[in-house]
Amino acid sequence: MSATLEAESTLTDRYQTTVPETVRRVLRLGKRDKIRYTIRPSGEVVLTRVGSAGEDDPVLGQFLGFLAHDIANHPDRLQAVDAGLIQRIRSLVGDVEADPDAVLSAGDE
Repeated sequence: MSATLEAESTLTDRYQTTVPETVRRVLRLGKRDKIRYTIRPSGEVVLTRVGSAGEDDPVLGQFLGFLAHDIANHPDRLQAVDAGLIQRIRSLVGDVEADPDAVLSAGDE
């Protein structure tokens, strides 16, 4: 089973557009962030977030690049997360509220 997210936006008269909320969330885009357009020979355009030099992790970047390449070349390998696994995770975390984007301080343990 293949899972694909799609979003649409409209070009203005000045060829500008708003990046849809779904895309901003997935790419963790914030105001003033830079984005990169990669145009493949097939005509497919890939939009990615350009990370700042201070937050780039070269190992993570290579791994994410590998994943992106594999997903693009083998979309048939994508599978939906099993509902049983989701239920198990929910039973383990209960009603715990967490902000995955919150910065942890040295005292958070």
